[in-house]
Amino acid sequence: MDDEPGVRKALDRGLRSEGMDVVTAADGPTALRLARTGSFDVLLLDIMLPGLSGYRVLQHLRADGISTPVLLISAKDGEVDQADGLDLGADGYLVKPFSFVVLVAQVRAVLRRAAVKGVRGPLRLGGLVVDRATRDVRWREERIALSPREFALLEVLVGRAGTVVTKDELLRAVWGDEQAATRNVVEVYVGYVRRKLDAAGAGALLRTVRGHGYLASDNTAATGTGAG
Repeated sequence: MDDEPGVRKALDRGLRSEGMDVVTAADGPTALRLARTGSFDVLLLDIMLPGLSGYRVLQHLRADGISTPVLLISAKDGEVDQADGLDLGADGYLVKPFSFVVLVAQVRAVLRRAAVKGVRGPLRLGGLVVDRATRDVRWREERIALSPREFALLEVLVGRAGTVVTKDELLRAVWGDEQAATRNVVEVYVGYVRRKLDAAGAGALLRTVRGHGYLASDNTAATGTGAG
């Protein structure tokens, strides 16, 4: 999440070349909405985001109990600025201009620490909560019972909320190398999940994008740069 288009584009291109999936945002409110889903492995937050500063985005996330690791990016190199960011719950602080190699090293270090701690918080999309630790799914406190395969499918879709996930991507993520699995199986299981969401009143969260795949999104509240 960076306020400069050139920096966002360069980071997006560079991080993707390192094998990371990247979502970018140009302002603080958008960054906060995206980050609140809990679907990212690490967040890069520019302190000077328009609309809502990186400090405030981080403050809101931690107040909401979202523990996604955060690396703050800033042109300010003062000790007080860095201390403020770390006190708010940041996991690291990078001063512009920085080396891309150092950035990638910091991102990987944060990801390793998160893996050791077992940080996998719940995914949120509107009133839907997908708890990856307990494998529990709830819509406005009402539990939705899913089979292990249905849960895995929903986890992928909500984890990539706001982006279209193709059948082939779902096939690889949920069924892996199982030879018997086909795109038709994906359609069948998406149907199972959709019916259960419909029964709970959450059917609008999941829709088919014809010719492309499936999209999980909360249209009642739009869902910055996050890498995962």
